[in-house]
Amino acid sequence: MKQTNVKKLTLTAILAAVAVVGSLFSFPVFGSKCAPVQHLVNVLCAVFLGPGYAVAAAFIASLIRNCLGLGTLLAFPGSMCGALLAGLLYRYGKKLPFAYAGEIVGTGLIGGMLAYPVAALLMGNGSAGLFTFVIPFLISTVGGTIIAILITWTMKKTGVLEQLKRQLETPI
Repeated sequence: MKQTNVKKLTLTAILAAVAVVGSLFSFPVFGSKCAPVQHLVNVLCAVFLGPGYAVAAAFIASLIRNCLGLGTLLAFPGSMCGALLAGLLYRYGKKLPFAYAGEIVGTGLIGGMLAYPVAALLMGNGSAGLFTFVIPFLISTVGGTIIAILITWTMKKTGVLEQLKRQLETPI
């Protein structure tokens, strides 16, 4: 039986909460609400926790944001695709730039295109096209990823990154 890592669950919840609170700092871009803090959280979750926890944090944050009226249904494909791809690329590439690239491609391109059916079918946006949300999602994810780069590179240079990752692996 696999043991649940309480530290990882706790950090997932904390980072999801940071993403929700961070969504208060958003800006509109071409009809989409861009929240760069979500993308910062996606990268941090991918690096510290892995793809499963990263997707869970993105889903939880998107759900809470929607329940509170702070986001739209477009938050789901954008945040979850970015979190998943960032986590997978970091897991297998073992280098921070893989997580950054995964977040940008996952959210900006894949999530941006997957937002089209959500907008068209679930939100009734008949004017949306396949690439309608790619540019706004890219703007948002690049902003959040730049912040993540500053934080993770600083953590790596000071040794805090590896220390935190080791601590998350040890059971309580």
